Amino acid sequence: MRVLGIETSCDETGIAIYDTDTGLLAHQLYSQVKLHADYGGVVPELASRDHVRKTLPLIEQAFTEANMTAEQLDGVAYTVGPGLVGALLVGSCIGRSLAFGWNLPAVGVHHMEGHLLAPMLEEQQPAFPFVALLVSGGHTQLVQVKGIGDYQLLGESVDDAAGEAFDKTAKLMGLDYPGGPRLAALATEGRSERFKFPRPMTDRPGLDFSFSGLKTFAANTLASSPTDQQTLADIARCFEDAVVDTLLIKCKRALQQTGYKRLVIAGGVSANQHLRQKLAALMQQLKGEVFYPRTEFCTDNGAMIALAGALRLQAGERQSLSIKTFPRWPITELAPMAEG
Repeated sequence: MRVLGIETSCDETGIAIYDTDTGLLAHQLYSQVKLHADYGGVVPELASRDHVRKTLPLIEQAFTEANMTAEQLDGVAYTVGPGLVGALLVGSCIGRSLAFGWNLPAVGVHHMEGHLLAPMLEEQQPAFPFVALLVSGGHTQLVQVKGIGDYQLLGESVDDAAGEAFDKTAKLMGLDYPGGPRLAALATEGRSERFKFPRPMTDRPGLDFSFSGLKTFAANTLASSPTDQQTLADIARCFEDAVVDTLLIKCKRALQQTGYKRLVIAGGVSANQHLRQKLAALMQQLKGEVFYPRTEFCTDNGAMIALAGALRLQAGERQSLSIKTFPRWPITELAPMAEG
């Protein structure tokens, strides 16, 4: 089954074509980073307008890359939530309209399920069941995964997501947008022993997270420290260490609680190399395995939506002609995928 995937939940326009027999056939991505940089964050109206401009040209480029036409497609998948409502509406309207015009089945995809399944784009794929750490700018969640759509939330952030805390702390440090990756790059030059940051909510049982306090701790540290480049690098390193250690401790707890030996990490923050190294060491210690997508599929992309949509279309799921989006949509509300 060949499926066109459309991702427009926030500030990336992602288009891909996925074949359930041969894998990914095309992958096109346009980032709006430059568009939003002057504002220090995503402006929803500007994001929506840019998706309107970019989606159809990127679809045409994807067909060219795959050396195929719409007549060779078997379905269309598009993100319907969670995300920015205007941005979601652009992709949903285009995707559903194209499917109707081409007389193809369509399916709306949960953005975070796309991230969760993204490691299945790789040659080494995780088998069910596993624990998934979904960690991005908008979400930090630990999920017990027994199958596609069979999800139990084990823990989540009660305030800022990890990626959000990275971005806000980077802004406090005067780093350009997008701040998270810039803070991580600066951290490679820092010393981990200079400041002692807390590891929030690790001194109590449970699998929930809290990262807003780390941001405040970083702000207080910045206010009481010199402003030279080495100090900024040291603060960045100590902040990153605190986030990574916190995620590590909670992942270990989740694996022990479920008895699973497989861990999936997905979402934008899963591209953080320090986090990957620490989780690899943890899973080696636990005699388990860790899986994650290649770096280009950690952030929002159309490939994960095409894959997730293809699997659900194969199982017989179909979208009606009505167009609905879900800006807030807990992943646990998804139904387990029916057997195809």
